[in-house]
Amino acid sequence: MAADSEPESEVFEITDFTTASEWERFISKVEEVLNDWKLIGNSLGKPLEKGIFTSGTWEEKSDEISFADFKFSVTHHYLVQESTDKEGKDELLEDVVPQSMQDLLGMNNDFPPRAHCLVRWYGLREFVVIAPAAHSDAVLSESKCNLLLSSVSIALGNTGCQVPLFVQIHHKWRRMYVGECQGPGVRTDFEMVHLRKVPNQYTHLSGLLDIFKSKIGCPLTPLPPVSIAIRFTYVLQDWQQYFWPQQPPDIDALVGGEVGGLEFGKLPFGACEDPISELHLATTWPHLTEGIIVDNDVYSDLDPIQAPHWSVRVRKAENPQCLLGDFVTEFFKICRRKESTDEILGRSAFEEEGKETADITHALSKLTEPASVPIHKLSVSNMVHTAKKKIRKHRGVEESPLNNDVLNTILLFLFPDAVSEKPLDGTTSTDNNNPPSESEDYNLYNQFKSAPSDSLTYKLALCLCMINFYHGGLKGVAHLWQEFVLEMRFRWENNFLIPGLASGPPDLRCCLLHQKLQMLNCCIERKKARDEGKKTSASDVTNIYPGDAGKAGDQLVPDNLKETDKEKGEVGKSWDSWSDSEEEFFECLSDTEELKGNGQESGKKGGPKEMANLRPEGRLYQHGKLTLLHNGEPLYIPVTQEPAPMTEDLLEEQSEVLAKLGTSAEGAHLRARMQSACLLSDMESFKAANPGCSLEDFVRWYSPRDYIEEEVIDEKGNVVLKGELSARMKIPSNMWVEAWETAKPIPARRQRRLFDDTREAEKVLHYLAIQKPADLARHLLPCVIHAAVLKVKEEESLENISSVKKIIKQIISHSSKVLHFPNPEDKKLEEIIHQITNVEALIARARSLKAKFGTEKCEQEEEKEDLERFVSCLLEQPEVLVTGAGRGHAGRIIHKLFVNAQRAAAMTPPEEELKRMGSPEERRQNSVSDFPPPAGREFILRTTVPRPAPYSKALPQRMYSVLTKEDFRLAGAFSSDTSFF
Repeated sequence: MAADSEPESEVFEITDFTTASEWERFISKVEEVLNDWKLIGNSLGKPLEKGIFTSGTWEEKSDEISFADFKFSVTHHYLVQESTDKEGKDELLEDVVPQSMQDLLGMNNDFPPRAHCLVRWYGLREFVVIAPAAHSDAVLSESKCNLLLSSVSIALGNTGCQVPLFVQIHHKWRRMYVGECQGPGVRTDFEMVHLRKVPNQYTHLSGLLDIFKSKIGCPLTPLPPVSIAIRFTYVLQDWQQYFWPQQPPDIDALVGGEVGGLEFGKLPFGACEDPISELHLATTWPHLTEGIIVDNDVYSDLDPIQAPHWSVRVRKAENPQCLLGDFVTEFFKICRRKESTDEILGRSAFEEEGKETADITHALSKLTEPASVPIHKLSVSNMVHTAKKKIRKHRGVEESPLNNDVLNTILLFLFPDAVSEKPLDGTTSTDNNNPPSESEDYNLYNQFKSAPSDSLTYKLALCLCMINFYHGGLKGVAHLWQEFVLEMRFRWENNFLIPGLASGPPDLRCCLLHQKLQMLNCCIERKKARDEGKKTSASDVTNIYPGDAGKAGDQLVPDNLKETDKEKGEVGKSWDSWSDSEEEFFECLSDTEELKGNGQESGKKGGPKEMANLRPEGRLYQHGKLTLLHNGEPLYIPVTQEPAPMTEDLLEEQSEVLAKLGTSAEGAHLRARMQSACLLSDMESFKAANPGCSLEDFVRWYSPRDYIEEEVIDEKGNVVLKGELSARMKIPSNMWVEAWETAKPIPARRQRRLFDDTREAEKVLHYLAIQKPADLARHLLPCVIHAAVLKVKEEESLENISSVKKIIKQIISHSSKVLHFPNPEDKKLEEIIHQITNVEALIARARSLKAKFGTEKCEQEEEKEDLERFVSCLLEQPEVLVTGAGRGHAGRIIHKLFVNAQRAAAMTPPEEELKRMGSPEERRQNSVSDFPPPAGREFILRTTVPRPAPYSKALPQRMYSVLTKEDFRLAGAFSSDTSFF
């Protein structure tokens, strides 16, 4: 065995040098990406237009590659341009200088206000960047930097790519790049220097020129002239004599009980702080040559007043506190609270009452004892009043979250009819300040599913919003809601209609809370009409219920109206109206006895002849044309019950119940019976009004489309009309036939109510009472957003900012999509509120700038228009050119702003400056400089020289430098001829 193992131990590892190393694989991946993106060869574009770097569209592509296990992201940044003609491409010569080298000398786009840093430093329209993929990773060592640069150089050489390729080195915050660009026989190296502190010898132009010339190392004795572009930036932070115009609301006025500064029903608006924090003035000398100006450590010709170009940008305060935004945000926060009203305000009135009757043994004896309280004091309203007193007694006046005066002011605002001794009968209250009902703004509630801007619900939302912000927060909201519910109870008990609600059934386009209040109003209306009907003569047949007169129009539009009535009847019934309880009736008259004997029975068993003996009841009026088929008597339209009004939650509940019945024959039959309650009621009313009638008679009035008439020739040869029921009416055991057979001749006033207003009102009042503040805020948030949008539109119309108009349209579109869902997501609601706040800040910025530039003080119309245009451009554009530089109207105002700030900083009053006399030289020495030292100084130096030898091709050279207090950067692009080197 030992002998066998000896040969194995002599085997040695063979290194295969044909296998690619990690470095070679990395170069190959870079080449692959460049090929995929089709960045091979030369593609010359058009000369760049002025300002295209900011106004044009920049796009980027990204990919990921790795060097061993270190990941890099490769990104191609390029300016989108129209492609050049194919003919031009065919004529390309091999020795043309690459596009990026030509861009180094372009002067149209120096100092772009918004662009990638490499675009600003080198003026490139296209480049590729290789950077560490992870944000925390960095290429720090010099050997790694050189290795990456070598990889880039080889990849560019192998592929023939003429797009500059950069590698990001050091930490990302330093924005350090090195790169290379290759062309036929030429190469440009991109180098960079970044220091914390500016070396003294390079704080001026002459020092920077020395660096530039030494770096070029031009062998020619008279050096070609260097082209220079300079920009100095001055920052204005201290706005002297221009206070922020926003006045805070007068909170104390309302707390003290006086209706003052901020009215209920009106939202506040504006920023609490100046939304414009700084003004940056950039003074530019775009085309200078060396020798024209002097700028060294002793003297400088660069006076900002003399600069040919001025441009301004404003720095906006980050997230300025805005009143409207805060109002809506604070109200939205209530949605996340879990407490109930009782938990917020303390124990309920019932617990309080339990204290008084401590001994449980007296409970039954109290029930059997005779009542010592007068009957009229046992009404629900009195009980509520007692409960109200107990709540207040328990809480104490001092502890009440809302001041009495504030509470009374709000209640009078919500219920203006309470001013008079007897509340008004009108169901709507209109405010002159509201937009007309036809206007687009008024109908916004349809899109937002909120409530009309003149409605009680809308006003309640605004009051709760204000109380939450200024008067007691959540406790104040709970207190007002409790008072509101008590007021609703009082109005129901005393037949007082609720103001600020449109009459009629609940409007399903509005929020659920608004529908509930409308439902309560319907109940009050029915109850009021019924109570008034009892007072009139009981035998008066024309005593009809509210809305029944609407049937009078049936003969005019029988097809459409009765069809819709029938549909309403079938769909619009609540499940509760099908309960078997017979407790609630319309007026029970003494003549019911005679119906017991023959009337109702004959309606069921007997034919039309027997029914004809009945006395007609519940007639509304005679139909114009129709007569009964059997006896030829005129057909009378009966008094009928109105279908029950429904809110969306009741409709949903009913549809669920109907769906649960299933698809079986029995379920379908039961569902049809449930849906035909209104039909049955109308049949009974019809039978009572038309003794001796048949189903055909009823159909002719109720659903004329189901009675088909044809012209036929009788035995005598005369043309006569013969009618018969439609096919669906002839289906055996169909619902109409069944209902007709079971219907008794009972007039509407004796039928069981289809709409039990007492029960429905109690359900609504219970629903209102159990709402937590969070539920309430959810219900009313669409109204608050609606109000906020209207407020923003109103404020924008005063300023007329086109960009804000577009944003408001987007907010309305977005909100209508979000708020139409039953339970919108919190995140989407927050987005809407954030958008509204942003618009508010935009309008506040416009007002701030108008105040600073004094647009209102301009006497000349032309100057005023120019200033307003200038201010609107400042809001919408990153940088705005000042027409006329320092000598124009806007320029003079900016100059004055800087002068005032400088004098304030030096504590020099303007009067003292005016009193100074003497020569201009003395004045210049003694006075404070008009401008502070520049916050940033930028220089671009360009030339075209042959490198590295005098006989080399003349190629573009460029160096960009920026000097600030804590930053010194040189970014150089130096080209050389590689043909013989």
